[in-house]
Amino acid sequence: MRIIKYLVYVSALVPLIIFSQYISPFHFGKVVVLRSIVELMLTGYLLLIWRDRSYLPKMNQIIWAFLLFTLAFTVTTITSVQPYQSFWGALERMGGLWTFWHYFIYFIIIISIIRTREDWFRLFKIMAVMGALSALYGFGQKTDIEFFIGSGNRSRIFGTIGNAALFAGYQLLILFLSLTMLLGAKLKRSEKWLYSLAACLTGIAVLMTAVRGSILALGVGCLLFAFLYWRVTFSALAKKALISLLILAAIFVSSSFAFKNSDFVKNSSYLTRITNLSLKNFTVKTRFWAWEAGIKGWNDSPKTILLGWGPENFNIPFSKNFNPNFFTGLGSETLFDRAHNMFVEILVTMGLIGLIAYIGLFIVTLRLLWKKIKEKSSDSVYASGLFTLIIVYMIHNSFIFDTSANFLTFFTILGSMSFLLFKTETITAITPKRINPGLFSFVAVILIILAAILIYQTNILPAKANYATTRAIVRGWNSDFNGAISKYKEALTYNVPGKYEIRNRFAQYVLERAIGSKITPEITEVIKLAIVEVQKNADENPLDYLPHLYLSRLNIVLGKDNPSSPFNDEALKHVLMALDISPTFVRTYYELGQVYLNKKNLVKAVEYFKQAAELNPNVGVSYWYWGMVEIELGNQEMGLELINKALDKNFNASESDYQKLIAVYLKINDYDHIIEIYKKLILLKPNNAQYHASLAVAYARIGKISEAVEQARMAAKLDPTFEPEAKRFVQELGRQW
Repeated sequence: MRIIKYLVYVSALVPLIIFSQYISPFHFGKVVVLRSIVELMLTGYLLLIWRDRSYLPKMNQIIWAFLLFTLAFTVTTITSVQPYQSFWGALERMGGLWTFWHYFIYFIIIISIIRTREDWFRLFKIMAVMGALSALYGFGQKTDIEFFIGSGNRSRIFGTIGNAALFAGYQLLILFLSLTMLLGAKLKRSEKWLYSLAACLTGIAVLMTAVRGSILALGVGCLLFAFLYWRVTFSALAKKALISLLILAAIFVSSSFAFKNSDFVKNSSYLTRITNLSLKNFTVKTRFWAWEAGIKGWNDSPKTILLGWGPENFNIPFSKNFNPNFFTGLGSETLFDRAHNMFVEILVTMGLIGLIAYIGLFIVTLRLLWKKIKEKSSDSVYASGLFTLIIVYMIHNSFIFDTSANFLTFFTILGSMSFLLFKTETITAITPKRINPGLFSFVAVILIILAAILIYQTNILPAKANYATTRAIVRGWNSDFNGAISKYKEALTYNVPGKYEIRNRFAQYVLERAIGSKITPEITEVIKLAIVEVQKNADENPLDYLPHLYLSRLNIVLGKDNPSSPFNDEALKHVLMALDISPTFVRTYYELGQVYLNKKNLVKAVEYFKQAAELNPNVGVSYWYWGMVEIELGNQEMGLELINKALDKNFNASESDYQKLIAVYLKINDYDHIIEIYKKLILLKPNNAQYHASLAVAYARIGKISEAVEQARMAAKLDPTFEPEAKRFVQELGRQW
């Protein structure tokens, strides 16, 4: 039992784990380490309850509520449209049923093993220290110290969790746990200092994340705790604190509206963010669009209403009902694999049975805590703090989702609630079973071997595949093409959960290497290998459009030099499948346009670029693509009109884009526009002598001699090899060099 208890204490360190050399460094390591710890704990726990049944959990309402939610998770995984994804989860956050059962097993073990207040309080002290250290790590991200991953004077810190909003959620849990202990338990002086420091550091950390939903949860939580503490203790100090907090809240809200346009606020990105309470804010609107897409998907059929699409599958209804307003240009965030609202997330992915079970867990716990608060016993203040913590957690989860550190922390605190409410400190004595020592040792060895195999297969092998992938990425950065491909091949041979992301990253690297390069036989073979691997993603995830877009692009690269190439037909097949899955995803129309450009069917290309522009008329790149094809068709006037529209809508043209446009204006001798383009190119590359020389020629063509001479001299100054030609050019203009 002692070893299991120590493993429980060790698990409290998990939120600090960062696997810096891995994909998803802030989540992957936490999950594989925690799962390994839980699997070791389970091995010891099974042996323990075999000998002493008194360590079996005493069922209560909280356990039943948690079990029902876990069973709902299980049922909706079985009925999922993509069971593999629901069971294992994605590589980035390592969710899914397999990991979630580890949380439930962990919960059962801690409520069975941690039986005294002293043990619970020891665990809480470790958790408070870990929370404070995570906050300090976040503060380090405001510096330029390389030790802190994400350092560089970040405007918003994310601590050891890797995302500002997720970090804020973890810090809120530690903050209100610390306040609960500080005000609800009899503590030594050193313990009071510990919890006071943890509460201060985590509170500051929440504010430094600038996550508005979390700051709202913090404010509501402080008000609620002050109210409940005053209600239980009738403390005059608590009453004053409550009134002060209400006044501060009123001042903050009114000031946010009154001074949001002041220079003082506008000059601070932090103040601009937290005082922006408008529902028209783009980030806020993206949340509403995501929820809307998810709820439309939930309402798709009786099955999805009852059972959802399956855990970890929010991206499917999101893509099916994609709002084109998400797409603001190349590089936009257009794929939400989470609803950024746990209640919507569970409704969409686990249906009504999941949502009822999830809300039921909160209702059961809040009702029991409220009953304890009304008793006005010695535990009422403690219950008030935990009641507040759950409300804060629910508010926070209305704007974000949960990951490993938050789940672990919350379920640990939930275990303490089970202890508080059902007094598991008193255990009915059961005479330990007499077991043959040889049999016990044999079973122990078998269980240890099974645990080792499980850890290796489900934690170590995925870690090896993950690490091989990052080595491939690093070699790619270092222009080691063969080395990168070798490492990608190694990563793929493991065939472990996470292979979906590894295949896509492989395809992405191949495309980055191939697009704009000469397609050699060597690259052709690698592209074909990427097609084989991504096809597996398409086969395993039939409702996911992304593999089809990768397949279309890979085939487009292979077919770009031959209009009748079968690769173009293959590309068209996959892009139409992607379009069928997500009819309003703007990028798909670009791929369709590119396929028809390959096929030299410019009329069809125009048709799809035009549809892309119609889906979201505010995106400049759609007009650029459309306009360029119109020009190629000979519709120069219309094409240039579209090009100008693209630039008006802040299309971020590249050097090559500008060069193409210059070629168009040269055909019609429009030097005024050519001059404007070269000015923009010079802003991009001010030391490019050729741009200055070309601008000089353009100025000369419209009779602006002084400007032409100035640019010619600048070209010669930047690159002395231009001087002889520049000198002749100036003299031909009738000016002295």
